[in-house]
Amino acid sequence: MSTLRHRTTVLAAATTAVLALALTACGGNDGTGTKSAGPANDAAAAAASTDATQPTTDATTTGASKTGAGQNTGATKTGTSKTGASNGGTKAGGSTSDSYAYTHPCKSGDLSVRVYPREGSATQQVIEVNNVGANSCGLSYFPRVSLGAAKASDHSSDIRPTVPGGLGGAPAYPVKPKTAAIAVIDLNPSGANGLTWINEMNVLADDDHMPNAETQNFELGPDVKVRDPKLGLYRSTVAEAVSSMKQAGTS
Repeated sequence: MSTLRHRTTVLAAATTAVLALALTACGGNDGTGTKSAGPANDAAAAAASTDATQPTTDATTTGASKTGAGQNTGATKTGTSKTGASNGGTKAGGSTSDSYAYTHPCKSGDLSVRVYPREGSATQQVIEVNNVGANSCGLSYFPRVSLGAAKASDHSSDIRPTVPGGLGGAPAYPVKPKTAAIAVIDLNPSGANGLTWINEMNVLADDDHMPNAETQNFELGPDVKVRDPKLGLYRSTVAEAVSSMKQAGTS
């Protein structure tokens, strides 16, 4: 019996010691049972905070970069498109257009005038007015031409050719830069005997705006006979100018 009591006492003391150790471990420093978990939670929170902050920064940088790239690309494309359209409009409707020529008469300094025999004809002469300026300009429908003697002191008897009638339409004949307005005159359409004292052709490229002082004189070849001369309108080719000349004297 005494042995049994002794074992019971030992077991009870052991149990008490175990319980005391358990209570000490659970109680921590303040007895709340939660302090030991605190540092772990703080570290996790800090890590979570760091992780959350870093992606946000990256996203902002990436977002700004993408946005910036999008804006630059869009501006470049739009600018190029608009600039291209603007440039195209200027070329199509700027100083090389017919509408510009209608309100800007040609100046003598921007023109080069040539007179030469038409190939294949013994009586026709080509009057070629070249625009050597940078802009389009406008001429009268046909040049003012008179035929006379080079050494005459009085040109009142000079011969004027007949021209096509029924004129109307655009306010001027437009000539683009580096192109020519061409008119053809036939000094003797019938080929009959004509005046032999005429040896000079006087040409004023624009009869509507240029003064008489800007008339240019061209020597005609020998054996010229002038009778009922005809002059056509300005055209872009010699063939078209010949067709126009044949309409002179008709309405």
